[in-house]
Amino acid sequence: MRQYNSLQDIRTELAGGHTSCRKLVDYYLQNIKEKANLNAFLEIFEEEAYAQADAVDQKLANGTAGKLAGMVIGIKDVLAYEGHALQASSQILNGFKSLYTATAVQRLLAEDAIIIGRQNCDEFAMGASNENSSFGNVLNADDTSRVPGGSSGGSAVAVQADLCLASIGSDTGGSVRQPASFCGVVGFKPTYSRISRYGLIAYASSFDQIGLITKNVEDAALLLEVIAGKDDYDSTVSQREVPAYSELLSTDKTYKIGYIRDCFESEGLDAEVKESILGVKDMLKEAGHTVEGVDFPYLDYMVPTYYILTTAEASSNLGRYDGVKYGFRSGNVTDLTSLYKKTRSEGFGAEVQRRIMLGTFVLSADYYDAYYTKAQKVRRLIKEKTEELLQQYDFLILPTAPTTAFRIGENSENPLAMYLADIFTVQASLAGVPAISIPVGRDAKGLSIGLQLMTRSFEDSQLFAFSNYILEKITVEA
Repeated sequence: MRQYNSLQDIRTELAGGHTSCRKLVDYYLQNIKEKANLNAFLEIFEEEAYAQADAVDQKLANGTAGKLAGMVIGIKDVLAYEGHALQASSQILNGFKSLYTATAVQRLLAEDAIIIGRQNCDEFAMGASNENSSFGNVLNADDTSRVPGGSSGGSAVAVQADLCLASIGSDTGGSVRQPASFCGVVGFKPTYSRISRYGLIAYASSFDQIGLITKNVEDAALLLEVIAGKDDYDSTVSQREVPAYSELLSTDKTYKIGYIRDCFESEGLDAEVKESILGVKDMLKEAGHTVEGVDFPYLDYMVPTYYILTTAEASSNLGRYDGVKYGFRSGNVTDLTSLYKKTRSEGFGAEVQRRIMLGTFVLSADYYDAYYTKAQKVRRLIKEKTEELLQQYDFLILPTAPTTAFRIGENSENPLAMYLADIFTVQASLAGVPAISIPVGRDAKGLSIGLQLMTRSFEDSQLFAFSNYILEKITVEA
């Protein structure tokens, strides 16, 4: 069976009788087995996927199939799926099975998507390289000596290596966009509150968003159309109506675009990444769009602000994992205090422990005002400045990541260097605006380069349309 690069392609083949959902599941399962060394999946739902495929094939024959019929999809190991293991790639949740299904996952199933398995990730979605999983590294399919990015590394590699058509991940500070950039696929983070977080394991609740990893913009738009919208189980989700994103992908407008000069002047920006993104900027200018450099004075403050606030929220959210009610419990305890201490020190990995301790420190009575309160104020400044720029410009463009995929172990001993891999993605997370990473080129080593675009809150449809326009233009010019 040939490789499919879009759901539309698959639906055409299904309609013509050239394939079936069962054959598609066969194809992806074979790929998963052949590429098991990539370590993208933690568990395969083989029997269940076949059963779902047969049911969808019957619906297609009856003319009652949903919008996602034919889409074989993987879910990051932070999304609840009733009766299935849920671990956030951590030993602390060994043996735990979810008692309910996340709203986003339920909506996928309702539209006849076929879920093929759960995907490896950085433990509790904390990481930029997928080296923090307690189940081992995920490998980049372009070069297995390199990381796939994180935390949704398994989700990105699964799409990159054709182990499924699309993946559902989570994006707290770039965890969908950065691995998408490293793996040459599309990674989309919606406006904060656009998708219900019910059933998503919490890392930092005021940042966490379910995100989408696909081979093209059209599939990302359709997925958002299906899973977005109000939800009685999540009081923080937006009540706004959900547009038909998949029908709003064409645009003939000329736009006003700002590129953040500070990003391109950053010492850590790889020369080939810079050249590639500036090439897209010049292409847009030649096509008649207004493209101007803008100043963003808070670039150096974004990563510290992000990590102060997210670690603070993590120290609170992860307090529920104590070895008492579910999951891993240390067998070497003498009393309640030692139960807590030993369970957490044995069950959590080094990076998760580091972030919990940082968060507990910044929330402590002596340092709360000096760090946490100040970081909240800086977040407000970043949000207001971003919104101010987006009132003047339709889009902001910048690199998704400062480099292409780095080698496994290259930044492992330097947490600061690892955290700086998020330098360009955390802005959208701090401001709550939608952002997307699209593949726009490769460096001399053949590694993917991603362009990141941001726009105003709840203008996700405009972001899809313009991203699709850029990719079509790059394809034509190539």
